[in-house]
Formats: sequence, C-alpha cells, structure tokens
Amino acid sequence: MASRALPRGWTVTALIAAVTLTACARGTSGARIEPPAPLGEAGANVEAAANVTDRSASQWWHSFGSAALDSLIEESLRSSPTVAAAEATLRQSEALVAARAEASRLPRVDASLAAQRQRLNPAALGQPGSPREFGLQTASVSVRYRFDLSGGSRRTLEALAARSDHQRFQLAGARLSLAAGVAMAAVQQAQVTAQLEALEAILTGQEEELAISRDRERLGAASPDELLAAEGRVAQTRAEVSAQRALRRQGAHLLSVLAGRAPGVGPEPQFTFEDLALPAAPPTVIPSELVRRRPDIQAAEALMRAADAEHGVAVARLYPQLDLSAALGSQAISTGALFGAGSAVWTLVAQLTQPLFTPGLHAEKRAALAAFEASAAHYQGVVLESLRGTADLLVALEADAEVLRAWTDADLASQAALESARRRYALGAVSYRDLLEADQQAHRVRVALAGARAKQMIDVVALHQALGGASEAPPDPTPPGRE
Repeated sequence: MASRALPRGWTVTALIAAVTLTACARGTSGARIEPPAPLGEAGANVEAAANVTDRSASQWWHSFGSAALDSLIEESLRSSPTVAAAEATLRQSEALVAARAEASRLPRVDASLAAQRQRLNPAALGQPGSPREFGLQTASVSVRYRFDLSGGSRRTLEALAARSDHQRFQLAGARLSLAAGVAMAAVQQAQVTAQLEALEAILTGQEEELAISRDRERLGAASPDELLAAEGRVAQTRAEVSAQRALRRQGAHLLSVLAGRAPGVGPEPQFTFEDLALPAAPPTVIPSELVRRRPDIQAAEALMRAADAEHGVAVARLYPQLDLSAALGSQAISTGALFGAGSAVWTLVAQLTQPLFTPGLHAEKRAALAAFEASAAHYQGVVLESLRGTADLLVALEADAEVLRAWTDADLASQAALESARRRYALGAVSYRDLLEADQQAHRVRVALAGARAKQMIDVVALHQALGGASEAPPDPTPPGRE
C-alpha cells in the first residue's frame, strides 16, 4: 500500500518533538562535575577517617566548663544583629524557592474584567455609513501552563534551592564565627586581667624599691643614676598598667556588643582564668571529613551546585518550549448582556516554540559554563585554604603545649626562688631589695604564663571553628595493635 506524505506542518512538528524528546532523554546540563574527591588529611594517618562518625555539635563552647561563657554566647546568638540579618536572608531565599516551586508545579490562573468605549468610522475604511460609538464589556478567566520539556524550570528550582542552602550555611558560619568571637574575647579578657594583676604587683614592688632608692640617695648611699633608673622602671610599668586597664575595658565593650547590647548597658562581662577550663588535649590528626563540614566549604559547594543548575537553565533555553493556555469568558456591548445567553467566548491555545535564531543564547550558555568552572575553582581554593588553616592550627597547638609547659616550669622555678628569697631575707642573708627583685621576676613570669595560657585557649577555639563546631576530638589514629 502506498504511503501518504505528511503535510509539511506536521513534518516540522514531528521534527521538533523528536528534538525535544532527545533533549529530555539526555538532560540539559551536560556532564555534572561532582565535588572533589576526599580532601585528604589535615594531619597524617588516613586510617583514622574510617573510625570517625558525625560529631557535629552546636554547643562546643560547653567544653570550657564556664556557665558565664555559655550564658553569654547563648545571649549573643539570640540578640546579634549579624545573626538576625543572616536569618532574614535565609527566610527570603526559602520563600523564593517555595514561590518558584509552586509556579512550576501549578498552572497560572487569572481573572479579568474590562470595559472599553470605541468609535468606528466606516468612511475611514472606504465603507458607507455614519460613525458609530459603542461599548464593549469583557469578563474572562484564563489558565496558562508551561510544560517543562527541557528541564529548564527544574534546573532553575535547583539553582534557587542551592542558593538557599548557601544562605543556610552562611547563617551557620555567622553563628559559628560569633560564638568563636565571644569565646576568644572572653579568653583575651582573662589574659588581660591576669596580666594586669601581675603588673600591678610589679608596680607595687617597684614603687617600694623607688622609695628605698630615694632614701639611699638622700643618705648618700646611692648615686643619682640609681634613682633615675628606678624612676624609669616605675614609669614604664605604670604605662603598661594603664594600657592593660584600657584593654580590659575595651574587652568588656566588645563582649557587650557581641551580646547585642550597647557598651555600658547592664553589667559588663568579666572573665578570669578561674572561669575557664582548658578543654581536653587537642588531636594531632584531623580526618578531612571533619574539615569538610565547615560552613564556608559547604557554602562554596552550594554555590557550585547553583552554578551547575544555572548552566542547565542556559542549555534548556536552546530547546523547544510547550505552552498551553485556555480562557473562558463572556463579551457583550452592554453590562446587562455580559452574562446573558449567547455572550460566552472561549479560546484554547497550544504553542510549541523552538528557538531558531536568537542572538546571545549560545554565548549565555558559554558564560554559564565559565561561571560553573569559576565556582568549582573557588570551591577547590576554599577547601585547600581550610586544610592549610587546620594544619597550621595543629602545628600551633603543638607549639602552644610546649610553650605552656616551659612557662609553667619557669613559674614553678620563680615561685621557688621567691620563697627561698623570703626565707633568706628572714634570716638576714639578703636585702629587702633582693626580695623585691625576686618578687618582680616571679610576676614577670606570671605575665608571660598568662599569655601562653591564653594563646593555647584561643587556638583551641580556632580549631573548633576550623572543624565547623566539632566539640569532640577524633579517636586515636593509631590502629589497634600498632604502637
């Protein structure tokens, strides 16, 4: 039986439909680039990674054992304008995702009511008759829906969802940074307080030594140079004391602002080393999975997913689009007849559109691909910088422990020397000035010891921040049975 040729219009329609189905079958985003493979270790031993489970903890600061610090951080998270702004931005992005999802899933329905007045002049059309004026009333309900044949709407929704995830990670990062900032400010205030107490004790001893030098100079037992040297030491220590007092006040102001209140409003936060306990010994090896949950890494990964989806949207614009619309209403020349018999009108339109020559579409596709490649490179950079920062912190914490041990030994030695000087002074074996010098030396060591303690605590806080808020150290990376 002879075959019959399809009309030309049907042939074109069939060709467009075939192209559409091919596009739907293979997708519109091309080969997606997955996030980089395992990030490696921030220390050494890879075997520890298999033994680490998810230990994300939102309240890692409890490991410092300070109720005052816990209360201040919780107040900061409730009242910080930075966190409030991040929360509002997240709500905005979530609302945009919900709006786009509803628009993609459901058809658009509109109701319209119009009235117009027209004048028709037959003579202008070369027809006989006098001009006529009439009114036209229209009421209708229309429904429109676009079928997502090429996946453009789906990829747009994916892009919006990924950007919403980015805002969610931005919020997590803001909360983590705020908590770490409060903890670091509390440690710095404890350091300043301890150093101020030691400097004030040194100043008291130096002032007593200055009084002795003045008496000696008046009696001719000391030269003016000795008196000038004592006065210089007192003036230098007074400057250090004044600077430390200013730092303590500024630290209290910083803590107040981080807590979301103006400086001077309410009691000023005050922390000492007695209020803060150093957490357990930090690990020497950090599996990369702990680093990967950092909010900045997750935010960069979300931006990469968004760029991938936006590339898919750009590709989808090259393929056909199918729109279906329908309208039902009534039309009459008078309001009374608008809903009467015989005034009903309706339309039904199905439209398949294939871009043939749209300047810029291919360039937009290349631009979207370049944006994706840039976001992937940015993600790689964030990962590498995070690993470097974590590795640096592990080195710093190891050095902090050694420095703290050294200054602790120095403090024990200076306190023993001071006690020996007191016994010898009681026996008359040394002068009072020798006792004052031993006391000042012991307090100088206390100043350095406070700095070492604060440095270790601050690096511990920074490590918690680098791990995205992990409150527990990973297990010993040494496998069972291996020493």
